[in-house]
Amino acid sequence: MSRHSKIFIGLISGAILGVIINFTSKDSFVTTFIQTYITDPLGKIFLNFLIMMVIPLVFASLSLGVAQIGDLKKLGRIGFRTIAYFIIVTTFAVVIGLVLVNVIRPGDYLPQETKTSLMDSFKTQATEIKSATEKTEFGIQTLVNIIPRNPVAAIAKPNPDMLALIFFSLIVGISLTLIDKEKANTLIKILEAINDVTVKVINIAMKLAPYGVFALIFSVTSRFGFDLLVALSMYVLTVLLGLTLHFLGTFSLLLKLLAKYNPIKFFKKIETVVLTAFSTSSSSATLPTTISVSQTNLGIPTQITGFVLPLGATMNMNGTALFEGVTVLFLAQVFGVHLSFGVQLIVVLMSVLTAIGSAGVPSGSIPLLVMVLAMINVPPEGIAIILGVDRILDMCRTVLNVSGDITCAAYIAKTEGYELKQ
Repeated sequence: MSRHSKIFIGLISGAILGVIINFTSKDSFVTTFIQTYITDPLGKIFLNFLIMMVIPLVFASLSLGVAQIGDLKKLGRIGFRTIAYFIIVTTFAVVIGLVLVNVIRPGDYLPQETKTSLMDSFKTQATEIKSATEKTEFGIQTLVNIIPRNPVAAIAKPNPDMLALIFFSLIVGISLTLIDKEKANTLIKILEAINDVTVKVINIAMKLAPYGVFALIFSVTSRFGFDLLVALSMYVLTVLLGLTLHFLGTFSLLLKLLAKYNPIKFFKKIETVVLTAFSTSSSSATLPTTISVSQTNLGIPTQITGFVLPLGATMNMNGTALFEGVTVLFLAQVFGVHLSFGVQLIVVLMSVLTAIGSAGVPSGSIPLLVMVLAMINVPPEGIAIILGVDRILDMCRTVLNVSGDITCAAYIAKTEGYELKQ
């Protein structure tokens, strides 16, 4: 049986069993025991196994990708196209979200008593997120922090500074193209060895994927209150509709027009990536699988995947930006805050910028979302209203984030004259 089939079976069986448990014995001692001592630890072990290799993989693959491109003019061309693609497609995603939320107006469907109940239920979590956000620096300091004084310290934090790691990797790769080839080859061979080792470790980790995915999905669905889903149904449907339109519409058009590739074949070839992204809710944890599948199934060259995909895992957050745009306007509607067209343009800009700055880990965008809410005079504590359904939406938007990375890599490969596997 193929790997993606096993993962799919793990995902479906975990979801079905979790839903049954949620309906029958959600708060029982046995359910709590299974979640606390079996599925939660197993899911975290699987996630940690994947995330453990992200930093060496990003450093090795990005430095190698730049070194293998070689010509700095070519690097500049690929870099410009990649960043432009990220920004334009992410902006398009936010616009889709804002159009839908203005047409559907999900905030008008939320009764006052439901709002009050949700605010009370998730008050503690919202307060903790708000406190953490107040310590977060975003703006010109973010730009300064991209260049780390100490690259080891930047990645040794509980939440590694991936933008700093990317900058350091790019500089190392560029320097390798500028020094004597014989000396450069020594480090290149070491980086190739690191890359090969990380791929091998990821292959070992992915053998655990069906069980890890089962555990992650079971934990989410067994805790997930369907009363919350009903209460926030219009909001959830608006987000999911936006994500679906962007995934099937925008990506299909881009693949057909820019990469000259059949969208149906493309989505079939990246099934393993989609399932891994959905179950882990983490672009970073999915990155090793994204690179492996892009090279093996689509035939995208290593120098393209090594350059575009690590950048994408940190900077290309289509789904996150769409989610942020919808959530900001939804909460503005709930609290009766009117946002003019000009303010909504600011929401588009901030959603794109904060999506780029958000961590590629589960719920990594929530602290920055609080910042956007405060900026447009929507009570930041209102984030409590959507916390109960955030995980399920996080799983869906991560699928868009990583799929967008691969569509970009396919486009770049095509513009550079490479033929993709049909």
